[in-house]
Amino acid sequence: MPAIRRLVEAFRRCSKPIIHVVRLYLPDGSNVDPCRRQDVERGKRVVLPGTGGAELVDELKPSPDVRLDAGKLLDGGLQPIGPDEWIMYKPRWGAFYRTPLEAHLRGLDVNTVAVCGCNFPNCPRATIYEASERDFRVAVVTDATSGLYERGLRELENIGVEPVSVDGVSEKLVTGLSGV
Repeated sequence: MPAIRRLVEAFRRCSKPIIHVVRLYLPDGSNVDPCRRQDVERGKRVVLPGTGGAELVDELKPSPDVRLDAGKLLDGGLQPIGPDEWIMYKPRWGAFYRTPLEAHLRGLDVNTVAVCGCNFPNCPRATIYEASERDFRVAVVTDATSGLYERGLRELENIGVEPVSVDGVSEKLVTGLSGV
């Protein structure tokens, strides 16, 4: 989390867009991916709207009073939480799947995304491949992505994804170098 926080702060300092991506599960399990649906249908309380587990962690919020608007997010809207900063709900592993992310980024004239997050084998990897399929330039922030392993990193490099550290991203943001 400290590395992700440093990355978010670098983007804020340079007024670059930030999209926080969250999962929210309805209590009836109707929007839960198949591998977890049965647990939720049986009463497991995981990332339910209004619970602490469904909130953006305080360390990443621009202000401690920011709270998710679950209704807006589940309806497919992006929730603004600061200048150039939004929260978005995603229904599956990748952030582009059935979400407004691509249109939002194109509307901001974004052509490069820097991806970070929890558990590389699942959500970050799916998002990276989806971004690549949509012709975005992609950087994986290596020290702000948990579960990243050497073979996965080589596979990303083979599809043109740039591995970069938080410090590397920060330098590119400040100096205006291409790549992020």
